[in-house]
Amino acid sequence: MEQQLPVKKGFVDKALDFIEKKGNKLPDPAILFFSLMIGIWILSAFMSGITFSEIDPRSNAPIEVINLLSGTSLAAFLSNMVTTFTGFAPLGIVLVAMLGVGVAEHAGFINAGLKAMLSVTPKMLLTPVLILVAIVSHTATDAGYVLVIPLGGVIFYAAGRHPLSGIAAAFAGVSGGFSANFIPSGIDPLLQGFTQSAAQIIDKDIQLNPLNNWGFTATSTLLIVFIGWYITDKIVEPRLKSVTVEIDETEKPTMDKLMPKEKKAFLWASLVMLLSLAGLYFWAIPSSSPLRSETGELAVVTAPLMKSIVPLIFVIFLIPGVVYGYVSGTFQKSKDIINSMTKSMSGMSYYIVMAFFCALFIDAFAKSNLGALLALKGASTLKAMALAPEVTIVGIIILTAFVNLFIGSASAKWALIAPIMVPMLMQLGISPDLTQASYRVGDSVSNIVTPLMPYFPLVVVYCQKYVKSTGIGTLVSMMIPYSIAFMILWTLFLLLYWKLGIPLGLQSTYEYLVP
Repeated sequence: MEQQLPVKKGFVDKALDFIEKKGNKLPDPAILFFSLMIGIWILSAFMSGITFSEIDPRSNAPIEVINLLSGTSLAAFLSNMVTTFTGFAPLGIVLVAMLGVGVAEHAGFINAGLKAMLSVTPKMLLTPVLILVAIVSHTATDAGYVLVIPLGGVIFYAAGRHPLSGIAAAFAGVSGGFSANFIPSGIDPLLQGFTQSAAQIIDKDIQLNPLNNWGFTATSTLLIVFIGWYITDKIVEPRLKSVTVEIDETEKPTMDKLMPKEKKAFLWASLVMLLSLAGLYFWAIPSSSPLRSETGELAVVTAPLMKSIVPLIFVIFLIPGVVYGYVSGTFQKSKDIINSMTKSMSGMSYYIVMAFFCALFIDAFAKSNLGALLALKGASTLKAMALAPEVTIVGIIILTAFVNLFIGSASAKWALIAPIMVPMLMQLGISPDLTQASYRVGDSVSNIVTPLMPYFPLVVVYCQKYVKSTGIGTLVSMMIPYSIAFMILWTLFLLLYWKLGIPLGLQSTYEYLVP
């Protein structure tokens, strides 16, 4: 019998294996967040007496570190602990959405939909289609985290591929490609508002279009899809070949053809879903619709429609799930619906524990002002270096990606950095539109490799459904190739875009003419 020689691993595989091994030695995510919170408390006590020269744009006063170990701070911590946890945005988003999605999943509606989709999607195009759907999900705020990423694992597993590679591809599209989308979303006017306010420090009459980066973000969609496709199929999935999938037999999606009863149930459920979406469309389209903002817009963060995305996901999956369950016979009585919700929540118990400690850490980091100090110090250092415009743009991307490892909110980071970087680059003749575009690249590329990102623990939970031993190191090692490739190639893409003079978006410019 011929003896099989071990496969020799290259440098990249060895490096990723090292990261995975060391990363998985980190404490459980819940303990990690708790330890970091204690570290923030101690660090804030040491740094609270230091005077800093950086001006906090929120108060127009020098930035000050707050001592979280003072009696007042500790009393506030205890009295606000419950509301800090219950007010943690990702927690409510995940649980409410999963209630509706859980009904659709356990009824069999999602599995039937996957069978139908996979029957018409060529296997070779599965990866790019998944990444594209993940990118488009940005339009519905954080819906991609609770809907597309777990479905990425289910779709790949049903197609006979490794489910973790599907989760990685979807995570890369949802989070790593956060600023790539050909459909405008609420994040566009949100960032533009901060950029315009910062620009008016220099030019009080300047006005920016909310879609001033739309051209760049739209074309970036293709870039992210192709990079993600290559990384998934050529780097991530081959590394997972030796990783055994462990999944409950009752939860395995199958590729068998739909039975006549399932076909009938799926058609009725799909019809109900389409009617629900049509009803939403006709409710939102009139100019007087209560789903619009006070200014009559739908795609701004203040619009009731944008605030209702998660409840809408709940309803739009709940109703078809119930229809499919009764028509197919999966549901016999109303208690079956509640049982499906209960089952979906039981799978979230570990995430709820992690979310508790994550919420406390993020709250402490924000209240201590250490995150704000980090962002302002970085921006001041970059300003003091007085680099060439092209190098400065690259510097903003790197700075943003680094700060993003600690501060997850896109708007919070830009609120701190914009008042320094936008006016500085305007003095160099660089437009606020270009500065904002560079920020958006940096804000995306490191999302997928930081355990401090609020949804990171949730993605670990998704992976553990298939591979119980998945830890922080496993997920980080899967996502690092995407992060590095996105950082390098997306930065070069922006510089090329600038060189060719292709419009960044509506009414956008590359140059600012200093008066």
